[in-house]
Amino acid sequence: MAANDLTIVILAAGKGTRLKSDVAKVLHRAGGRPLVEHVVRACLPLAKNILVVVGHQAEDVRNAVAPLGASTVLQRPQSGTGHAMFIARAAIDANARLAIVLPGDAPLTRTETLQALLDAHRSGRAAATILTAHLDNPAGYGRIVRKPDGSVAAIVEDKSASAAEREIREVNSSIYCFSLEKLWPCLAELRPDNAHRELYLTDTIAMLNKRGERVLAVEAADARETFGCNTRAELAEIDRAFRARKAAALMDAGVTIYLPETVLIDPDVEIAHDTIIEPGVQLLGATRIGSRCTIQAGSILANATLADNVLVRQHSVITSSVLGSGAIVGPFAHLREGSELRPGARVGNFVEVKKSVLGEGVKAMHLTYLGDATVGRDTNIGAGTITCNYDGVKKNPTRIGERVFVGSDSALVAPITVGDGAYIAAGSTVTEDIPADALAIARGRQINKPGWAAARRAKSSESKSAAAKTSEPHRNSAKKLVERARRKSSPRAQKSSRH
Repeated sequence: MAANDLTIVILAAGKGTRLKSDVAKVLHRAGGRPLVEHVVRACLPLAKNILVVVGHQAEDVRNAVAPLGASTVLQRPQSGTGHAMFIARAAIDANARLAIVLPGDAPLTRTETLQALLDAHRSGRAAATILTAHLDNPAGYGRIVRKPDGSVAAIVEDKSASAAEREIREVNSSIYCFSLEKLWPCLAELRPDNAHRELYLTDTIAMLNKRGERVLAVEAADARETFGCNTRAELAEIDRAFRARKAAALMDAGVTIYLPETVLIDPDVEIAHDTIIEPGVQLLGATRIGSRCTIQAGSILANATLADNVLVRQHSVITSSVLGSGAIVGPFAHLREGSELRPGARVGNFVEVKKSVLGEGVKAMHLTYLGDATVGRDTNIGAGTITCNYDGVKKNPTRIGERVFVGSDSALVAPITVGDGAYIAAGSTVTEDIPADALAIARGRQINKPGWAAARRAKSSESKSAAAKTSEPHRNSAKKLVERARRKSSPRAQKSSRH
């Protein structure tokens, strides 16, 4: 339950220079969302008031967090974390007694960890509580120096640490819980006494210690929760951690995932039990998959909805489409936006469907395009069939009834309606409506000419023979000229000419 006396301040004003990007650091994506969105979502269960300090690309960051109910305050210029908290003070609710402050680029932080930080702060009656982590390689991080009673004596920055202090593996995460009545006086005394001439929130910890206030530390169960994102390599590592976390949760819920390290699943994806996900699959957006489905290797589903017992064969792409129970897609099929396959419908090799509804039991198994079409139940679409839905100005509908047989390599020029039970002969170009139970033949009449091919081959042979005879004198003349030139250039001929 969200606490009324708590406010959360997310520091998201920085540019992120080390990412070498024109995009603000907190807007880079990992685990299917912008970094700052992950942070806001982790905070939502804890407090009603969430304040995001924005600066670089402020409007874009504001647009990313506003749908979640977070408010923003502008920091300009960006003069350090202490300055950001000073700017935030004016927007913090007067009833707030506590504040959790965390960076907008720490997306792996979990709600449970922030709750543990808050609980420790309350129970310890602390002025400040720091979330820490133990790292095998703490180089570059500020070290946590503890007192004998376990409270925090100081945060020592890496460049200022002694040899003994560098051996400490507990580091500062830059995630804090403050008692605001203790923080505000220290914040007012901050001075930019550093190379960057900025105000650092970290300095308030030393001030609180000097004032005799109690500073505590809580260690995160998973050190990765404290990781920031300053480089592309760190961005990739955070994305990998999110994907592993999501896959583990789905497997715990009864989903089989083979080689989960190769599978990419966004956070809002839902999958029911006994579904199988093969290697190399991507499940994106708000995809929903029922039970006992199989998504085979290399397939990509984005905002797709699958009922139970659906089979998606290898390397198929399904976007914003609905598949009914028992539907089969692929391999190498493409379902574009607005497509619907009713129960038992089948779409096969290299078939593309766009904004079309395929009724129960419909089959379109090979090399077909169905766009802006409605196909009735139990209809068979032959290989190579296309709906010619675009006339250069607008998209036109094709309506195919139930139990229709469409022969291979047919073209249906929309707008057109095919009645129930109709047959279309293979190779037809259909430009007119077809009544129910009719046979449509729309192709040029075949004409067979007996003996024509044999006569053509004989004529061709005669032509080649005549050409060879005509060219023979020319070839003989050429040979004589070559022979004459050879004799003249021989050493014997040259000696004879000198005498």
